[in-house]
Amino acid sequence: MSPEEQLRKTLALQQNAFKTEMNPSLSMRLDRLNRLERMVSEHADAFANAISKDFGHRSEIETIIGEISGFNEEIRNIKRKLSSWMKPERVTTGLLYLPGRSRILRQPLGVTGIISPWNYPLLLAVMPAAGAIAAGNRVMLKVSEHSPAFSELFCKAVSSFFGDDEFAAFSGGSEVGKAFASLPFDHLLFTGSTQTGRAVAEAAAKNLTPVTLELGGKSPLIIDESCNLSQAAEKIAWGKLFNAGQTCIAPDYILVPENKLDILLDKLQAAMKKLYPSFMDNPDYSSAAGERQLKRLNSLLEDAESKGAKIIRLSDEKQLSGSFKIIPAILCNVNENMKIMQEEIFGPLLPVMTYGKLDEAIEYINAHERPLALYFFGENMKNCRHVLKSTISGGVTVNDTILHIAQKNLPFGGVGASGMGHYHGKHGFLRFSKERSVFIQSRFAGVKMLYPPYGKHIRKLLKALSFLT
Repeated sequence: MSPEEQLRKTLALQQNAFKTEMNPSLSMRLDRLNRLERMVSEHADAFANAISKDFGHRSEIETIIGEISGFNEEIRNIKRKLSSWMKPERVTTGLLYLPGRSRILRQPLGVTGIISPWNYPLLLAVMPAAGAIAAGNRVMLKVSEHSPAFSELFCKAVSSFFGDDEFAAFSGGSEVGKAFASLPFDHLLFTGSTQTGRAVAEAAAKNLTPVTLELGGKSPLIIDESCNLSQAAEKIAWGKLFNAGQTCIAPDYILVPENKLDILLDKLQAAMKKLYPSFMDNPDYSSAAGERQLKRLNSLLEDAESKGAKIIRLSDEKQLSGSFKIIPAILCNVNENMKIMQEEIFGPLLPVMTYGKLDEAIEYINAHERPLALYFFGENMKNCRHVLKSTISGGVTVNDTILHIAQKNLPFGGVGASGMGHYHGKHGFLRFSKERSVFIQSRFAGVKMLYPPYGKHIRKLLKALSFLT
């Protein structure tokens, strides 16, 4: 059986299973969530090793912090609150329709498709899966072909904890990915590049499949005049270099007042070297995810340097044979003609640009596609509020980096070119649910007063109810 035939067979299996259990009980949903939690827990070390193998080297601690701990907090929060999320919600009924009652029922959609990326291959597979399962859905998941060791292990783990009619995972190349995106799911969530996201949305549109797209883009970081650079530098360095910058919400470039540029550069270099005294032989520092990513990042550096950028490399260590690690670099004198300012960097390269007035920084951000994240560093909260009101982004962290994604009660998602839709916590439960409107009429309904034949009384009634001026 071909991979495409296997996909269609599994979809039909899950669709039929959903028809026999269209609204799973709380106990069944919790059972599936518990199995998902156990799967991650029992395979945690093996998952970390497989991810490191795919990267060339991935810090074990970064996998624990960035993938396993975050998922554990998410699923425990879901299990704790799921019963309340499942309850019908009472909403106010219009005066004319009393004593009727209005309710919102949250029901599963059916079969949810998930396409996960390579940069956080575990977290970005199981996090949306937990939301879909909590909402009562069946799940089919396509893992990235760029993380082969992890993908093989993950698919085996899923099959050992779940029946194919509950949760099934698939690996394979771009052809399998295209076939997967073309299936008539009840909802499809994709995490990855904007370019691929457009193709996924186009494929899903043929089936009118609703999509959630978690993409990326160039997330700006604004340094305000009021910023304490000593405190900011270490936070920026950590957020940028975590997972070697291969984080969709990592700061992509910095906008700093002209008079603070030199101080910022000094403090950034010191902060990065404090976090990572060395790079090539440092187990805490992750590598680019394979040769393909290493070549791409080196190409960005070469292009920028050839077009006049000043490159400050954090170390003169030599590239080790067989290693995909790349020395972090700060870039000055960058411009729009450089590829590094045209595409998402997704690596430990950090362009720094200057501005005169704060509105110039805001104008630059707004002249480009809306980013997945935005960062503001400064003590002047008036300026902070001005930035928040004058820009649009998927999420924001003030006086730190990337931490808005870790807040279990905040929705996570992009806007415009950085994505559509959001999930995490209750927002994920709602994303994979149909909020069904239900009106329950009373035997004593007064709505008959609106029936024809119309007489003088109807105008008086409508005027009294403010329907007519």
